[in-house]
Amino acid sequence: MIRYLLGRLSQAALLLLGVTLITFALLYILPADPARQIAGRSATAETVASIRTQLGLDLPFYEQYGRYVTHLIQGDLGRSYAQKTEVGEVVASRLPATLLLMVAAIGCELVIGLIIGIFAAARQGRRSDDVVMMLSFVGVSTPQFVASLAMLYTFSVVLDWFPVGGYGEIKHLVLPAMTLGLLGAGWYARMLRSSMIDVLTQDYIRTARAKGASQLRVLLRHALRNAALPVVAMIGLDIGLFMSGAVVVESVFGWPGIGQLAWQAIQQVDIPIIMGVTLVAAVAIILGNLLADLVAPLIDPRIQLR
Repeated sequence: MIRYLLGRLSQAALLLLGVTLITFALLYILPADPARQIAGRSATAETVASIRTQLGLDLPFYEQYGRYVTHLIQGDLGRSYAQKTEVGEVVASRLPATLLLMVAAIGCELVIGLIIGIFAAARQGRRSDDVVMMLSFVGVSTPQFVASLAMLYTFSVVLDWFPVGGYGEIKHLVLPAMTLGLLGAGWYARMLRSSMIDVLTQDYIRTARAKGASQLRVLLRHALRNAALPVVAMIGLDIGLFMSGAVVVESVFGWPGIGQLAWQAIQQVDIPIIMGVTLVAAVAIILGNLLADLVAPLIDPRIQLR
């Protein structure tokens, strides 16, 4: 296990270095000028040049990237161009909202997706199976902004059950979490259905039924555990995706998370914030996948980590 963890950590370090290099290079070649954005449209060329020098934007790419990596190794994510504060502090202030939305959204995805997936697998080939799979396909195909606006209009404007936006109370969390949950549940449902159909043909399932086990017991106790590995891997991916921020959903519902921060930084060409959010997202994806790999042997003892 220790050898496995050390190997994964070394891979993670190289991966993070590659992510920072690619992201920094893409931001470097962008036609947008952060110095001009900071100075304003009416600023003189001398003012813009002075700001560019102060920020080190006039240096060659390798020097800028070398400075960034040096500070990053020391735990310094840089200073925001627009907000004039440390990137680490800005990102940390948004993490609680993002973590809360992530946990709630993944919970919604699992509850809805697992129920639908088990139901569809148990009703394989029947009309109800076709209907459920069609609805799940609609869910995964619906753009986030369409689903967000539909949920907002229905439950906030028409029914007036939840606030239009905001943060701080459970009622503010329901709509964004349900939106993400409904959109993601279709993936879980389709994956679990496919996995359970394969498991239900195994010999030990026929043995359990021959011993008189009820259909519910066969599905939940015998089949679900062995069919859950792809779902666990998907949860690991979702952790990384949600930690990078659900940009559209957070913007529509005014949720002050990482996604909204990233969108604001892109509009302002705030390179340190963009780099900070990208790095957080990369770390979250790596940790999510590592967590999924560590949980897998607990579900299936036949899996060995080497």
